[in-house]
Amino acid sequence: MKRYLLAPGPTPIPPEVLLAMAQPIIHHRTPEYEALFADVRRDLRLLFQCKNEVLIFAASGTGAMEGAVVNTLSAGDQVVVVRGGKFGERWAEICEAYGVRVLPVDVPYGKSVDPAAVAAALKSEPAVKAVFATHSETSTGAVHDVQAIAAIVRETPAILIVDAITSLGVMDLPMDAWGADIVVAGSQKAMMLPPGLAFAALSDRAWALVPGARLPKYYFNFTAERKAIEKNQSAYTPAVSLVVGLRESLRLILAEGLPNVFARHDRLARATRAGVQALGLELFAEHPGCACTAVKAPAGIEGGAIVKGFRQRGITIAGGQGSMRGKIFRIAHMGYVDGFDVLTALTALEFVLADLGHPVTFGEGIRAAQRILQK
Repeated sequence: MKRYLLAPGPTPIPPEVLLAMAQPIIHHRTPEYEALFADVRRDLRLLFQCKNEVLIFAASGTGAMEGAVVNTLSAGDQVVVVRGGKFGERWAEICEAYGVRVLPVDVPYGKSVDPAAVAAALKSEPAVKAVFATHSETSTGAVHDVQAIAAIVRETPAILIVDAITSLGVMDLPMDAWGADIVVAGSQKAMMLPPGLAFAALSDRAWALVPGARLPKYYFNFTAERKAIEKNQSAYTPAVSLVVGLRESLRLILAEGLPNVFARHDRLARATRAGVQALGLELFAEHPGCACTAVKAPAGIEGGAIVKGFRQRGITIAGGQGSMRGKIFRIAHMGYVDGFDVLTALTALEFVLADLGHPVTFGEGIRAAQRILQK
């Protein structure tokens, strides 16, 4: 059975990247690795659209999230956290684990935060040190208006820390231009790599907080990592093969061109949404992003049954998380994907729904997607 990976991470990996990672491993304290790392440093700044260095760690994206907390804050500091899904909640959980006081801005699953609610939270607590937001909430498919939030935070002494794990390389997030102070990401989404690399980029405002941060840290020490990266090295042993693959994936992304990358993801997302809606299904997110499409399971059908039906046909998608388990399913369209992947997913969806007894007119979803993909 041919297999397709259409889950929101890990995502498919281009053959060029796989072949690069299959080369004999090199030592990380050699001129060869330093030359490789110099290329990666340059291209990461282009992808993040920032002037400062992008730090790299051998970890999942959650490692960069934790690093963003421990390198800028101290126990007892007050922060605002936008909680609109499992990953917004993760920001709060990390902060609370380190004794940072969380003022939550809670948003119902599937909704996007009103930037005015962030402004109100900041006004109510003038001592807030940081605001945490998620650009693309993977668990719900919703996108939050980081640009508007950044404009609000810039008018205060606080910094804005953004989880871009599912949005980097999918939707435009010009870090410096928008005024985001820390942007974190992971390798297994639109960067088209296996899991295992975490990234963090800091603005000058964020770096100014680092010397005064008093939370414990060792491996995720941003100061030590910045000192090493300036020598084209890592402070500790890097995931060498993943960094080799990273150079190739960045080359592919930049060769396509960021505007084209963003336009491709937008087109694929619109086609997927049109396809599921043509089948009479309802989108879960009020303002859906371009990384994945979250869909409400039809009445009488458990969302997990749809995920299982896909899997039986060789296609991996994702179900709901937390309180949405069994209620939604999620089809990803980020990274190494094209229109034929979307059509494959929609074809499978028609088959699976029919298998589960839901009325389907075969071809309706596919035709709706084709109309968008043809343009």
